Amino acid sequence: MKITIACVGKIKEKYFSDAVEEYKKRLSRYVDISIKEVADEKAPESLSAAQENEVKQKEGERLLKVIPPSSYKIALEIDGKQYDSVSFSAFTEQLKTRGISHITFIIGGSLGIGNNVKADTKISFSKMTFPHQLMRVILLEQIYRAQRISNNEPYHK
Repeated sequence: MKITIACVGKIKEKYFSDAVEEYKKRLSRYVDISIKEVADEKAPESLSAAQENEVKQKEGERLLKVIPPSSYKIALEIDGKQYDSVSFSAFTEQLKTRGISHITFIIGGSLGIGNNVKADTKISFSKMTFPHQLMRVILLEQIYRAQRISNNEPYHK
C-alpha cells in the first residue's frame, strides 16, 4: 500500500517534525509513505468570505499539483465521517480489498480545503479544530495504529 499525505504548510516546530519523522519511520515497515507539502497562502487575520474562499482556492490549486490523480483521495474535514481506531483500520483494509493500492490524505490550511479539491470521501478526527501541523502528527499516528490493528499486533487502547 502506498500512502501520500498532501498538506498545506510547512512544519516549523521541531517537536512536530520529530514526531512526523518518528511515525514515518515506524510506518515504513507497513506502507510506502510520502508527505507532499505545498505553501500556504499568506493572508491577514480578518478576511471576508470571498477572500477566505480565494485563499482556499489558491491553496487547493497547489494541492492539486501534488495529489496523485489515480489515488483514492480522503479529505480531512470537520464534517467528515468519524471513526474509532478499529473501524478506521477496517476502513483502510476495505480499500485494499477493493483493489485500491494508493491512498492520499488531504490536509488543508488554516481555513480548510478549497472546493476545487475533490475527494472520494471525507473523514473527521474530531468536531474540534486542530492546527494543521498537529493534525499531520495525529493522522500519522492513526495510520500507524491502523496498520498495527490490521496486522493483529498489540496497540495501546
